[in-house]
Amino acid sequence: MSITKPHPPKTAAPDDAPEQPDKLFGKPIPRSEDARLLSGEGRYLDDLGHNALIAAFVRSPHAHARITAIDVGAALDMPGIHAIYTYDDLEADSPEMAENLPLLIPHPAIVAPRNGYPLAKDEVNHVGEAIAMVVADNRYLAEDACAKIDVSYEVLPPVVGIEAARRADHAVHAEIPDNVAAHLQHGFGDVDAELAKAPHRLTLDLEIERSASMPMEGKGVYARWDDDEQALTFWTSTQTSTSARAAIAARLNMAHNKVHCIAPDVGGGFGVKIVHPWPEEVMVTWAARRLGRAGISSEVKWVEDRREHFVSSAHERGQTQQVTVGFDDDGRLLAFDFAFWHDNGAYLPYGIIVVLNTATQVLGPYKPKSFRVDAYSLYTNTVLVTPYRGAGRPQAVFAMERSMDAIAKHLGKDVIEVRETNFIRPEEMPYDFHLTYQDGRPLIYDTGDYQAGMDKLKELVGWADFAEHKERARAEGRTIGIGIGAYVEGTGPGPYEGAHVLVETSGKVKAATGLTTQGQGHQTTFAQIVADDLGVPVSDVEIVTGDTRRFGYAVGTFASRGAVMSGSAFHVAAQLVADKARKIAGEHLRLDPDELELRGGHVCKIGTEPGAEGTSIPLGVVAVLSNPLRYAFDRSSRQATGFAKADADMSVPPVPAGEAPGLEATGYYSPPGSTFASGVHAAIVETDPETAEIHVRKYVVIHDCGNVINPRVVEGQVQGAVVQGIGGALYEEIVYDEHGQLLNASYMDFLMPFVTELPDSLDMDHTVTPSGLNPLGMKGAGEAGVIPTSAVIAAAIEDAEGIPVNAMPISPSKLFELRLEHAAAQSKENG
Repeated sequence: MSITKPHPPKTAAPDDAPEQPDKLFGKPIPRSEDARLLSGEGRYLDDLGHNALIAAFVRSPHAHARITAIDVGAALDMPGIHAIYTYDDLEADSPEMAENLPLLIPHPAIVAPRNGYPLAKDEVNHVGEAIAMVVADNRYLAEDACAKIDVSYEVLPPVVGIEAARRADHAVHAEIPDNVAAHLQHGFGDVDAELAKAPHRLTLDLEIERSASMPMEGKGVYARWDDDEQALTFWTSTQTSTSARAAIAARLNMAHNKVHCIAPDVGGGFGVKIVHPWPEEVMVTWAARRLGRAGISSEVKWVEDRREHFVSSAHERGQTQQVTVGFDDDGRLLAFDFAFWHDNGAYLPYGIIVVLNTATQVLGPYKPKSFRVDAYSLYTNTVLVTPYRGAGRPQAVFAMERSMDAIAKHLGKDVIEVRETNFIRPEEMPYDFHLTYQDGRPLIYDTGDYQAGMDKLKELVGWADFAEHKERARAEGRTIGIGIGAYVEGTGPGPYEGAHVLVETSGKVKAATGLTTQGQGHQTTFAQIVADDLGVPVSDVEIVTGDTRRFGYAVGTFASRGAVMSGSAFHVAAQLVADKARKIAGEHLRLDPDELELRGGHVCKIGTEPGAEGTSIPLGVVAVLSNPLRYAFDRSSRQATGFAKADADMSVPPVPAGEAPGLEATGYYSPPGSTFASGVHAAIVETDPETAEIHVRKYVVIHDCGNVINPRVVEGQVQGAVVQGIGGALYEEIVYDEHGQLLNASYMDFLMPFVTELPDSLDMDHTVTPSGLNPLGMKGAGEAGVIPTSAVIAAAIEDAEGIPVNAMPISPSKLFELRLEHAAAQSKENG
């Protein structure tokens, strides 16, 4: 595997630069995948495997209990039941099947990693944990059989919520009495000294409640065993098909080339589908092989229902935070002392990525003189945590931006002025915080111009006129407020992504990456890159993602890395193909390859028209010429490609040393570091004086993701994320009772925004500071809209109501309670 070095970045074209009408990079062309998906022609997991046997799971009704016995006898006697499996069957099968599920991302701060099993071994640690699997002719029979399986429990005291985990009156895992999974500390400067001498100090207690990503399509797995080939193919609704393949191959003790994983159309991911392998992926693939070998059926499928998704998939966000800031009379940050406690649920499959993101990206666009983090990740008897769109960054921004607002209020200063006082300046880029994480990596921002973004925001939101607008609203009996929030987001992390690009003899281009897609518009944006590099229409480029049969090595779709990583890999591969095409065409046309360019579906002499005789050759013909057996085609084939017998020597040449036949190439891109996207948001909200309902009247986003491949796709991503952020700020909250029972495991109770809850207006603009860390100067965009939203809306509500807002989400009932508490406090203060 070759890892390429980054090329010099493209930079934003100056206003007087000549237009390149044939170039697609930067143009808002329509998404090519939408017609198929919106007309019902998508192929999602449940559209597959109609002849498969169906699996269902017995899941724990208790948050914490020992399993004392499992009786499957009554269920086994039911017609249409083909198999029932418990942990004992896994243990009898192989050591690999009996092992714990893996810790995917180790880290030195993890002091006590714990993960479950594909089926519970002897203890359950959250409601919904899988205990047994039934395989039947259909889901109805499987569910009926699950109901007849008798599981006996010894119920244990559950640990629910961060405060209970911190008290540690009980332990989630007996061998971890303090419930601490990880303890992370880092920083720079002398925080204690700076706090001691700071002219001003404030302490804030903040909280973000648990939430969950709710993709339209839940998880699902469909596996097919080929007994003749001794090979397994499985389809799974995942964000990381190549890693899922590797995990299943290891668990089933199979060679990688005998295991194929395909991510079909995936109806949303948002982070919940990044973990691999899920227990269900292990069980369904194992059962397909086991039943296939027994001659019962070679196909098994499982698709979760919505309640299963609530109680057995993944949650995020839950965090309590304490910030102590020291600052001078100008609002300049002298010390930022940050402690927080994260609820990671019962297990730790994905490590402490959420904690790391909070701990490092809390700094945002600011440069405090000193900084310290003390973070704990805690076990509770609740559903495990995986990164959810934003992945710890919304919590971080909430801590920093609420602190900025508090500083401004304390000093009687404008909230924007305080932020601008602390901004890192463009001339300081790349900015090195001289902060080393516990795993040894430095924190260095590549590029950014935060002041330019703030200047655009002030104009777009009407900052200068808002005070007058607020007074007019007050005169009309309306209460409105404005809030802002800035953020910096690490995007496009490595270690690598790859791509394969092939030009067919028709001139059409087939390209593939192992990266998966869940609706981000990858087929369009990647095709734009390849089409530009090869000089062909974008409609001639077919992009395949997430199929290990087409591309075997990849990392996955997360951390806003699709465009940066796979986009760069496609560029690298396409450039290799273009170089080869120029060389082959140059030999045929008797021209120096440096004199040639790819344009209009041809390889032609620079400055001449594509198709001109003697100076141009179709790209499809170059693909024919790339194969030493090209003249084995019959006459009609040669004519179909525009290549006649008289055009060249009919002998079969050897393949040059170091080259391969075919007009194709595989390229990999591995970045020297993460790119750092950034932005600033503002919201104007209105709160009802009687019902405490909260309406977002206007929302503004200024976003910098470097060079933009397709503005339409980026704006769609940001808009969708903003709406998701509004959901997290005002509606979405996972609620457990003290027994660990999830109280709102349905869409009747877990509220999400409808179109009626969207802002009256959502405006967007961009600043562009290209990254020098990848060949196209890109940064990530997928999570930007959701990251500062809670902080922004909290600030706007606080501005409207004059009441501190330090916990999110905030519902009308919570706002009403805050009003009562504030009124009582004011009354007490006034005697």
